[in-house]
Amino acid sequence: MQQNRPNVIVFFTDQQRWDTSGLHGNPLRLMPNFDRMATKGTHLTHSFTCQPVCGPARSCLQTGQYATTTGCFVNGIPLQENSRTLAHYFNDAGYHTGYIGKWHLAKQEPVPAEKRGGYQEWLAADVLEFCSDAYQTTLFDNDGNAVKLPGYRVDALTDAAIRYIDRQKDNPFFLFVSYLEPHHQNHRDDYPAPDGYAERYTSPWLPPDLAALGGSTHQHISGYYGMVKRLDEALGRMLDALKSLNLDDNTIVLFTSDHGNHFKTRNGEYKRSVHDASIRVPSAITGPGFMGGRQLQELISLIDLPPTLLDAAAIPVPEHMQGQSIMPLLQGKDMIWPEEVFVQISESEVARAVRTKRWKYGVNAPDKNAFHDAGSDQYVEAYLYDLQADPYELNNLIGSAAHREVADIMRARLLSRMVEAGETPLPTIVPADSVNFGQRTVSTEEARS
Repeated sequence: MQQNRPNVIVFFTDQQRWDTSGLHGNPLRLMPNFDRMATKGTHLTHSFTCQPVCGPARSCLQTGQYATTTGCFVNGIPLQENSRTLAHYFNDAGYHTGYIGKWHLAKQEPVPAEKRGGYQEWLAADVLEFCSDAYQTTLFDNDGNAVKLPGYRVDALTDAAIRYIDRQKDNPFFLFVSYLEPHHQNHRDDYPAPDGYAERYTSPWLPPDLAALGGSTHQHISGYYGMVKRLDEALGRMLDALKSLNLDDNTIVLFTSDHGNHFKTRNGEYKRSVHDASIRVPSAITGPGFMGGRQLQELISLIDLPPTLLDAAAIPVPEHMQGQSIMPLLQGKDMIWPEEVFVQISESEVARAVRTKRWKYGVNAPDKNAFHDAGSDQYVEAYLYDLQADPYELNNLIGSAAHREVADIMRARLLSRMVEAGETPLPTIVPADSVNFGQRTVSTEEARS
C-alpha cells in the first residue's frame, strides 16, 4: 500500500495557447476535461512561460531556474549533467520517478542515462518530432532501445503513462508525461490531428489576434484544434485511470504547457515573442492541497511550478530555485506575490519582457545574435501594450508620449526582475523615440495598475 504521500503527475503539452480552453472563452468545447479539472481543483487563470521556446522552457521547469541560469537559453544546449531536477528531489524523498515523451535537453538520441535528469524509468526521445510522426511513435527505453508504440501519438504516450501508473500504484510516484502535441510536425510544417478531427474544425472560431493578423492560421488551425481535442481526451483517460485505481484523491495532477502559438503572426514561425500568444498557457492543478474550485488570479510563471510541486509533496524547496511556491497563496498565508511575470526571449531576438495584469513592456537587443548571446548589456524599448484596452496586443504603444510614465515604471520593474534572475551587471535600456498620438496622458495611478 502507498504511504501517505501524494503521487504527482505533470501532464505537459507543447505549444498550446491559453485560449484553447473554454474557461478562457473558446466556444468549441475543445477542453471539457481540463475545464472540469480546473473548476474542481485550482485554475491558474493567468499562467505564463518564462521562456517561449521548447528546450529553454523545459530546463526551467525541470530545475526551477531561469534559462540564463541553467545555460539552456536556446534549443540544442544540453542540460548540465550536474543539474538538480525535480526527479532528483523526488528520488531523494523516496518516490519512484518516470519520464515519458519529449525531453529536448540532451542533444543526443537515444538519450544516455547520465543526461536523463535523474529519472529512474525512461520511455522518451530527445526531440520527439524528429524520431516520430502522428501515427508512428518511436521512443527509447532505459536501455536505449527503440520502442515503437501503436496508435495516434497522443494515445501512445497516454497508454504508456497509464501502464506506468498501474505498475506503481502501490508506491509514491512522480510521473512527467511530455507530449509533442499540439506542436507542428517539423519536417512537413503541419499540424496532423487524428483522422477525422481536423474536419470538425473547418472555418472555426478564431481568437481576435489570429483573425486580424492571419499568418498561417487558416492553413493550420483546424489541425491544431483537433490535436488539442485529442490531448484533452487523453487527460480524461488519465484521470479515469486514477479514479479506477483509487488514486484520484491522493494524486496531484498539473496540466500546463511550455509556451503558446502565434501562427507566424509575430515573426517567421510560431513562438519566441513577447506576446501573450507565445507566453500565456492553460494551467490547472488538482489533487491534495488544490481542491475546492479555486481561481488563482495572481500571475503565475512556469518558474513557480517546480517549487509548488515540491512544496505540495512536503519536500523542502531548494533555496537556489528562482520561483515561488503558490501553496501559501492557497493556504491563505500572508505573502508578497509579484505583480508581474518576467520573460526571457531567445532565438528570434535577444529580448526581455514584463507583464502585469494591465501592461506588457518589452525590450530587445537588435545588435546581438539571438542564437549565441544569452543577454545584452544594452537593450532598446520595443513593445508596450495596454492589455485592458487591447488584450490581443494589436496596437503597440511603445514611444507614445502619453504612455511615457507607463514605460518608465515598467522599465524599472523589468530591470529589477532581470537582476533578481541573475542578469548582472544592470543593463541599460534606451527609450524609444517619442511620438505624440494625441492621446490623453496616462495617470500615475493607471501606470501602476
